[in-house]
Amino acid sequence: MKRFSCGALRAANDGTGAELCGWVHRRRDHGGLIFIDLRDRDGITQIVFDPQHAAFSDAEHLRSEDVLRVRGRVRKRPAGTENTRLATGDVELAVEELEILNRSQVPPFQVNLEENPEESLRLEYRYLDLRRPRMQRNLTIRHRIIKAMRDFFDEREFIEIETPMLIKGTPEGARDYLVPSRLYPGTFYALPQSPQLLKQICMIAGFGRYMQIARCMRDEDLRSDRQPEFTQLDVEMSFCSQEEVLDVMESCMRFVWKRVLSLELAPFPRMAFADAMERFGTDKPDVRFGLELARVGDLFASTEFAVFKSVLESGGEVVGVRYPGGAALSRREFDALVDDAKQSGAKGMVWVALGADGVKSSAQRFIGEAQADPIAQRLRAERGDALLLFADERDAVFTVAGKMRSEIARRCGLRRDDDFAFCWVTDFPYLEIDAETGKPVPAHHPFTAPMEGEWDLIERDPLRMRAQHYDMVLNGYELGSGSIRIHKPELQRRIFEMLGMSREQVEEQFGFFVRALDYGAPPHGGMALGIDRIAMIACGEENLHEVIAFPKTQTARDLMMDAPAPASEKQLRDLHLLPSQRSQRG
Repeated sequence: MKRFSCGALRAANDGTGAELCGWVHRRRDHGGLIFIDLRDRDGITQIVFDPQHAAFSDAEHLRSEDVLRVRGRVRKRPAGTENTRLATGDVELAVEELEILNRSQVPPFQVNLEENPEESLRLEYRYLDLRRPRMQRNLTIRHRIIKAMRDFFDEREFIEIETPMLIKGTPEGARDYLVPSRLYPGTFYALPQSPQLLKQICMIAGFGRYMQIARCMRDEDLRSDRQPEFTQLDVEMSFCSQEEVLDVMESCMRFVWKRVLSLELAPFPRMAFADAMERFGTDKPDVRFGLELARVGDLFASTEFAVFKSVLESGGEVVGVRYPGGAALSRREFDALVDDAKQSGAKGMVWVALGADGVKSSAQRFIGEAQADPIAQRLRAERGDALLLFADERDAVFTVAGKMRSEIARRCGLRRDDDFAFCWVTDFPYLEIDAETGKPVPAHHPFTAPMEGEWDLIERDPLRMRAQHYDMVLNGYELGSGSIRIHKPELQRRIFEMLGMSREQVEEQFGFFVRALDYGAPPHGGMALGIDRIAMIACGEENLHEVIAFPKTQTARDLMMDAPAPASEKQLRDLHLLPSQRSQRG
């Protein structure tokens, strides 16, 4: 008798003898018959127990998540009882033999429900949560995404090279996870935040085209789209331009979306960092919808409205965004929007409702019909819309307006999960000011090459330097970053000097890498894309937990394994983290 998966049987199998193995998904008793939905990774098949078969008596005691092997005859379901929601919904298996392979305790939550159980319960009993069809579907899609990536790069003669998990700690913007060495007391390995320097060394070694599905670790605070350990597609190429890297990575995403989701992607629009900030208020714009920001400060050049006047006189800006249909909001709803704006960092917000019966505003004395018309034209607003206006110093006002643009889109239902709007952001600043120290630091990492023709700005005006850096963005999420690298040792040393690093610091942290550049490093560049985020968006999810088999909580704990956990005294002594017993006796 042939074994089938629980998602394989069809009407064409009518009359065939079949064996199925799986878990009890759902049980129903009707008219003397026992119906069970039997589940495995491939799907669900209805199996039927009839009192005339000996298996019926054992079936009376089956419960959810029991593990079964059944044999019987495939038959078409009676007319009118087909289940169109199942691929196997035209047939059922009339069971003749039943083997109970294992019993299950009563699960702490129902595996057969689509609704998510409480988060901590899911993570504590992750082995049950992973049985749910939604999770099995998501992890299958993730597998296919990674498989498609490997196929794409293999066809283009990239070589997958595995880089080590125990390396020297190098500053990359986040805290390292440290691993104490038993053989070398007082020294530590670091778990890699990325294979950045190692993949560049692969280019110096002459491999030319490298890729890796790389595991990375960063000891940083978590959120819905961040985990302490993550997986990225890592790519590096020699003798390439920025245009060639963008073409390869965009082609990869086209290939993945076609192979996995059967969708053709439109060409990815490109925009400079400064343009993205002015139009969308963020360097990771969601371009599934419009609602672009606009400067309107010049329209208030002679205003007596004290808030706007003081901001404009101090060199700030007034920025507006359109709220489609917003004129229908009540004053209480506008007040709630003002509160949202303040939570997003705004000092305040002025609203203007373009009602059919006239204009209403929270600054009615200063913004009436005549003043509202040119603002509405610039924001492409119509009657029935509302205008939200923000005033502050230039960087802050665009950021706040961008956050409120996203909030408006959420309220208006403009962000559909089945829309995939990719874009590129380029021409980033090379440096940014560290909020804690007030000193300039690399906006990304110090191995990125400045724009051609801007090296001289290192001495004259380093904050004006732009980087040969680029980000791929999807639906408002940064999928990953890349850059053209510095390949000449003297230029890499100039960047370290600009950052205030002494020769001793460079030698201690990056000596091995700078020495490698001295031995004929080719021009090279690359990129890394976050596979967890790619899978999350492709699956229509909003949390990485839904596409990672064994994620950590928001407090970086593994509830299933109860990790992190204390180490024994012997382990700590072996790692020289406690005094040895001999030294204690001495």
